Amino acid sequence: MVYDEQKILKLLEDPATRRQAFTSIVNQYSEQLYWKIRHIVVSHEDANDILQNTFVKVWSNLDDFQNKSKFSTWLYRIAINESLDFLRKQKTNLLQASTEDMSVANKLEADDFFDGDRTQALLQEAIASLPDVQRTVFNLRYYDEMKYSEISKILDTSEGALKASYHLAVKKIMSFFNNHD
Repeated sequence: MVYDEQKILKLLEDPATRRQAFTSIVNQYSEQLYWKIRHIVVSHEDANDILQNTFVKVWSNLDDFQNKSKFSTWLYRIAINESLDFLRKQKTNLLQASTEDMSVANKLEADDFFDGDRTQALLQEAIASLPDVQRTVFNLRYYDEMKYSEISKILDTSEGALKASYHLAVKKIMSFFNNHD
């Protein structure tokens, strides 16, 4: 059953309906969060793992939600932070791994869950080459078409900084494509 945010918050307050409300949260937000995460981490398996971690963290921290922002904004912030933490850990592991790994584009084309063409795979490789914050801002703005004011609440930063990050990300992606002609 689909509930609006206020109804979910009311159900979460009552211990008798808390589990039902959480199930509704998982059902309502799984797909949206999955794609936000997937655009950041690229891999289907990693996105699924991070999505699970996100919901575990949400369940564990339900009492910490202070209702200062929309509930969905709080969910997105947790998902994005989990994604960025994953990338930081992955970078540390990559520094220790061999340099013979396939490129992001090649990995995507080998992924059974990827249904795009070479250009889309190269776009994902260009996005993956961006610094974490630029990648996140680009994904939220480009794929999710979020307004800077919304992204600002999720990432807890100024709209001006977000606009600069997005502009730099676009320039780097264009440069990536110019170098891959």
